[in-house]
Amino acid sequence: MNNGEMLIKPIAHIHCGYKEKFGIPRQSGLVDTVEAKIIFAPEYRNPDAFRGLEGYSHLWLLWQFSKAVRSEWSPTVRPPRLGGNMRMGVFATRSPYRPNPIGLSSVKLVSIELDTPKGPVLTVSGADLLDGTPIYDIKPYLAYTDSHPEALSGFALTSEAPKVEVVFSDTINEKIDEVLQNEITAILAEDPRPGYQDDPERIYTFKYADYEVSFKAGEGTITVTDII
Repeated sequence: MNNGEMLIKPIAHIHCGYKEKFGIPRQSGLVDTVEAKIIFAPEYRNPDAFRGLEGYSHLWLLWQFSKAVRSEWSPTVRPPRLGGNMRMGVFATRSPYRPNPIGLSSVKLVSIELDTPKGPVLTVSGADLLDGTPIYDIKPYLAYTDSHPEALSGFALTSEAPKVEVVFSDTINEKIDEVLQNEITAILAEDPRPGYQDDPERIYTFKYADYEVSFKAGEGTITVTDII
């Protein structure tokens, strides 16, 4: 440590179906049907480090916006949900473009496997991390201190924002199984488009797992047009 600075290194990486930034939920917990695996670096695979973790239902993940690392920072950013034209202070947003590109997410702990070929593995749901994202730390979520139902949310949308209806064609239903369809439905129900994009004829595409998903968006409805 030097003048308050410290060197931190990843303790783990997350492995999930989100292969690119477009399509990832804007906040953790919004899409709780999608699960992810947390694989630890060899030096952090000691089972003793996980003793007592089974007593918690949710965890905090401290991680790096690994695809948003920049040499400089800006005091203001353009939140997509505000149309992309309005600037807000970076500390009033959860933008990945920060002085230090660090993210914080609350996830549900689904299972703990202590004895696998890759050491202890955590399965979580509700994550909003890109596949391969480095994780710096994991802490238990404590409902009696971490939950504040009366908290104000500023300009950010609340969890009560209406979801959109997601429709699949019959031919697409034949391509994928029910689990994958449910996952894609949950992702698209949050409408991943930036707030300033509202062209009903535009075809949007994002990668999820081993698939490329294309869709169109109308008034309150998203139609999946193809899955490759």
